[in-house]
Amino acid sequence: MLAAPDAKATNHSVFIDGEAGTTGLEIRERLARVRGITFRSIATKNRKDPAARKETMEAADLVVLCLPDDAAREAVALADEIGAKAPRIVDASTAHRLADGWVYGFPELDQNQAAAIAAAQRVSNPGCYPTGAVALIRPLVEAGLIPADFPLTINAVSGYSGGGRSMIEAYVAKKAPPFELYGLELEHKHVPEIERYARLTQRPLFVPSVGNFRQGMLVSVPLHLDALPGKPKASDLEAALVSHFAGAKLVRVVTQAEHANLKGRVEPEALNTTDALELYVFANEARRQAVLVARLDNLGKGAAGAAVANVKLMLGIA
Repeated sequence: MLAAPDAKATNHSVFIDGEAGTTGLEIRERLARVRGITFRSIATKNRKDPAARKETMEAADLVVLCLPDDAAREAVALADEIGAKAPRIVDASTAHRLADGWVYGFPELDQNQAAAIAAAQRVSNPGCYPTGAVALIRPLVEAGLIPADFPLTINAVSGYSGGGRSMIEAYVAKKAPPFELYGLELEHKHVPEIERYARLTQRPLFVPSVGNFRQGMLVSVPLHLDALPGKPKASDLEAALVSHFAGAKLVRVVTQAEHANLKGRVEPEALNTTDALELYVFANEARRQAVLVARLDNLGKGAAGAAVANVKLMLGIA
């Protein structure tokens, strides 16, 4: 469920540049429930007017960019022109996730990341697929259970709301297939992000897909346990995840002791409208095989929910 309004509040003004899009609307709805935040907006006719955008930016404490990559870069250039009075920025696009001077907006990445976000002038919101993939892989790389140069395959399925306007319109109009793989040219824009923040030195093979449901996401990583240098047990993988995310409010490792109720199945929509992220290690020890699975709402922890969390950290809102 969406968070209740905060009890303590200092007034902060936020400008959502691109608030009419799917992510922008979701962010505005969530921020409207946070006491102490007011919104600055531009008249529809002026949304592409650089002078109007710049003026609105200058009047805001923080700007959230919900724009295509090129437009996000243009918005940052406008902010640069403001100089010392430029607002702090959260960018929900892909444009600045690997850029110098930007902090990666995944508070649970490590024990120092939330503080880094809170102090940052500019934060790049993680992608939905990378959120699940990095959460599964990075703790295991850091624990030495998966080598940084190990050849990994990442499979994922998302609801159509993460696919942009044309995909959303096709599904809403019932003109889209029930399921499809995409990105089969193997150049998906999220791969460099996954590679960097999962601390991999070999590019993973990433196969995304979209299903005929609005939102929800599963990210999975299959593993041959005996192919890993230490030949770990599934319990070793699970323990590393539990240790890494100990104390995290929004990330939960669903232990193997809880798997009996799942009957070997996980569906993608169970966390919809929440900011939660669930991680699983499914395994067959007799076969020495395992599958790591992350479940999240691609509009929640995978997009708008993550942006709101970053905004609150940056503005010092509990």
